[in-house]
Amino acid sequence: MQEKGYDLTIHHSKSFSDLPDAQFDFVITMGCGDRCSHIPAQFREDWDLPDPKTLPPEEFNRVRDEIEHRVLDLLTRLN
Repeated sequence: MQEKGYDLTIHHSKSFSDLPDAQFDFVITMGCGDRCSHIPAQFREDWDLPDPKTLPPEEFNRVRDEIEHRVLDLLTRLN
């Protein structure tokens, strides 16, 4: 992510149990479809993407770039 200018050193994954008991505006899941834990949300999408954590750097970067593209597309659709 440093290649894209993001410092993620202070970020970490969270468990579903770490989330507050609330309805979110948006929930984006990545490739789990109906298997994802249900999180209440006004808007939800499942992006069928592989988990990049074990991928070699080139494939990891492809997934990273696809996530960036989809986030930007989502922001455009919401405006």
